[in-house]
Amino acid sequence: MIVGVPKEIKPDEARVGILPSGVGAFTQNGHKVFVERGAGVLSGILDGAYRDAGATIVKDAKRVWDRADMIMKVKEPIGDELKYLRPDLILYTYLHLAGDEALTRRLLDKKVASIGYETVQLDDGTLPLLFPMSEVAGRLSVQKGAQCLEALPGGMGILVGGVSGVKPAEVVIIGGGTVGANACRIAVGMGAHVTVLDIDPAKLRYLHDIMGGHITTVISNTANIGEELLKADLVIGGVLVPGARAPRLITRKHVRAMKPGSAIVDVAIDQGGCAATSKATTHHDPTYIVDGVVHYCVANMPGAVPRTSTFALTNVTLGYGLEIANKGVERAAARNSAIRRGINTLEGRVTHSGVAEAFDMDLHSLE
Repeated sequence: MIVGVPKEIKPDEARVGILPSGVGAFTQNGHKVFVERGAGVLSGILDGAYRDAGATIVKDAKRVWDRADMIMKVKEPIGDELKYLRPDLILYTYLHLAGDEALTRRLLDKKVASIGYETVQLDDGTLPLLFPMSEVAGRLSVQKGAQCLEALPGGMGILVGGVSGVKPAEVVIIGGGTVGANACRIAVGMGAHVTVLDIDPAKLRYLHDIMGGHITTVISNTANIGEELLKADLVIGGVLVPGARAPRLITRKHVRAMKPGSAIVDVAIDQGGCAATSKATTHHDPTYIVDGVVHYCVANMPGAVPRTSTFALTNVTLGYGLEIANKGVERAAARNSAIRRGINTLEGRVTHSGVAEAFDMDLHSLE
C-alpha cells in the first residue's frame, strides 16, 4: 500500500501525521510512504529525516493525494484537499464529522473510506487515539484560560493562583474525563480553587482522591451547572460524546449571568462546542467576547505545541495505521473492533451512530 502524508493546511496547524520512525515501520512491512515536502518542518522534523527512514519526498500535495492508497494526516480535509477525495481512498485522520455536515456529505458522495482518530474505540469505551490530544488540550486549557483572565484580552484582570492575602480564581471544569482530569491537575497546581462537574459519581470520586481532596466535586445537572457558573472566573468545557455532537450545557442565559470579565475555554469546540455562544476560532485570533465573557474556542488547541502533540499523537496512531495498511479496511475492521468502531463512512454509507444521529441519516452497521 502507498501511504500519503500531506502537509497540513488548516490555519495554524503545525502538526504532521507521521514521524520518521513511523515511515520506517511502514517500509519494513513492505509499504511505500510519500511525504509532502516540508510537512514536518513546523514540528521540528526535516525532510532529510523522512528520506533517511525510507520515505519519498513529494513536492506538492496533489501528488501525495493522487498516488496514495491511504492518507494519514492530523486534521480533516479542507479547501483544495476536498477535490482530491475519491472512491478508492482510505482517509485516516481526525474527522469530527458530527460537527461538519458538509464534509460528511462530501465523503459520502465520493465514497471515501474514512476512519476518525476520535472514534477508534476499545471495548471498555476508551478512545486511544483521542487520549493524548485530550491530555494536551486539557493542560493547555488552563494555561490559555489564565491568559484570558488577564486585562488585555478583556478579562477581569486576576491571577489564577492569587497571592498572599488575595483569593485565587474560581475555576469550574465541566466534564471529568481526560480533558477535565488534566485541566484539574494544572489548575490545582497553579493554586486555583477548582470545582469539577460530571454525571458519573465514580469519576468524581476518583478525581477527588487523586487530587488529595483539593478540589470540589459536584454532580452535573442543569441546576448545578447554572449555580457553579455564577461563581466561576474561568470555565473549562471538556465534555465529550464519542463521535457525536457535544451537548450544549452552557446556555446563552448562563453566559449573560456570568461575571463580567470571566472566561470560557470550550475544548469541545471540535465537536460543535458545549456553550451556546461558542464558535470556532484560530490560534492567531483565539478569543472574542459575548456578554462580557471572554471566549477561547480554538478548534485545534494541540496545534499550539506541535512537536509535543505530533510525537504524542503518532505514538498511538501508527499501530492502527499499520494494521489498516497490512490488511485493508474491511479485513482490519473485521478483526479489530476498535478500528471497526472508528470507521465513519464506507462505500457511500454512514457507519457511525453519532454521525448518523447528528444529521438524521441512515446508519449502516458494520457489526
